Amino acid sequence: MQDIIRQLEEKRAAARQGGGEKRIATQHKKGKLTARERLELLLDSGSFEEYDMFVEHRCNDFGMDENVIPGDGVVTGHGTVNGRLVFVFSQDFTVFGGSLSEAHAEKICKIMDQAMKVGAPVIGLNDSGGARIHEGVASLGAYAEVFQRNVMASGVVPQISVVMGPCAGGAVYSPAMTDFIFMVENSSYMFVTGPDVVKTVTHEQVSHEELGGAITHTGTSGVADRAFADDVEALAEVRRFIDFLPASNREKAPAWPTEDPLDRPEPSLDTLIPADAQKPYDMKELIGKIVDEGDFYETKPTHAQNIITGFARMDGATIGIVANQPLVLAGCLDIASSRKAGRFVRFCDCFNIPLLTLVDVPGFLPGTDQEHNGIITHGSKLLYAYAEATVPKVTLITRKAYGGAYDVMSSKHLRGDVNYAWPTAEIAVMGSKGAVEIIFRGALDDPQAVEQKTEEYRDKFANPFKAAHRGYIDDIIMPRNTRRRLGRAFAMLRNKKLENPWKKHGNIPL
Repeated sequence: MQDIIRQLEEKRAAARQGGGEKRIATQHKKGKLTARERLELLLDSGSFEEYDMFVEHRCNDFGMDENVIPGDGVVTGHGTVNGRLVFVFSQDFTVFGGSLSEAHAEKICKIMDQAMKVGAPVIGLNDSGGARIHEGVASLGAYAEVFQRNVMASGVVPQISVVMGPCAGGAVYSPAMTDFIFMVENSSYMFVTGPDVVKTVTHEQVSHEELGGAITHTGTSGVADRAFADDVEALAEVRRFIDFLPASNREKAPAWPTEDPLDRPEPSLDTLIPADAQKPYDMKELIGKIVDEGDFYETKPTHAQNIITGFARMDGATIGIVANQPLVLAGCLDIASSRKAGRFVRFCDCFNIPLLTLVDVPGFLPGTDQEHNGIITHGSKLLYAYAEATVPKVTLITRKAYGGAYDVMSSKHLRGDVNYAWPTAEIAVMGSKGAVEIIFRGALDDPQAVEQKTEEYRDKFANPFKAAHRGYIDDIIMPRNTRRRLGRAFAMLRNKKLENPWKKHGNIPL
């Protein structure tokens, strides 16, 4: 008995030590925390229950039989974040560079399977050199086992990836299939092929950071959702973020107490829209003034900035927000914004999060670049997402809602539940001047006549009344009362039940 206990303690100590003091020191020198230090910051104190501490790899080739470390480069288990259950894995770069072996993958798969059974989010802390090459195809097969779990868990439990070091080759596809990806600046990167391979094949010279760093993926590619300065900030933000989400698709997000009255008027919104229709304004100002305590968690804030996506609360309950941003590209929809918003809408629909859509959109961005790169397909992704969504959908048109973009942005025709407009709303096929030029093409040579017809068109169509007459707008509301009216709409829709026709799955235009 005593001998067994002694062995137990030795193995526990070896597992906790990971790759040893020297490698831990190297990790710290890079500004990175160890796998266990990260879990200590992420989870509530004393809540972590570890699985498979004694698991070891089974490889006997290339001297690996003499190089065995308990835990095999990943720490797995469950704990709580702000009192709520989560399952976690944290890859340990000090052990074989965090490389994924068959045993390593089995540990990850076990906690993912468990998470789906009990209905709790999965948070993965990624810091790995990729597949363990000593194991050959066994490590590749192990990756595929993880990928399969990612797919099965999609839409069942929230999956969050925090990339805190290298993530390259096939390893990137697991985070890519999760719901949200957070990165750490200057220490994390993601790419399918690294700079050396790129140089060999295409003769391009590019750094790790330029190719797949946090700034690249949060800005240019849109692969990642947020980037943070260091490990500590990233983990603190994940703790904040998880509070907006439900535990699974069987639950609603938790409601949090608020001292912000739902019927709070906001007189400043009466002057938010400039008198000149060509002048932009900041849609984030509107968001900040209508949500609980101005607390808005934006996703992908530096990618496709012509559309805003993120989470907030109204009367304590989580809502997802999609909003056109007039400050960027005049709020036009393009390829990047359609993909960004479409994926966000689908996440909210998966997890019972009501949607608020704030509309000020002059249309889709014109140009050969957009057409040649498939704006037709990509734009339809957002349309599809809204049409498919069965969660409560509340829409507010603040100013322009032109053309097909009006339809796409959660219009009444896509089963919008409550659709409001401000008095400044202009709901039409296009802007007044463009419409007159088409309607009276070649018939009006006099600039005065053109102006007269433009004014006539504006009076007739550039307002919310035509849509309201047809019931496409439920009410025209005063801006100052926006929070109260939206809050009441969501309260009314709290028990909404709507089911789509049975199908295996739809064929969204990918």
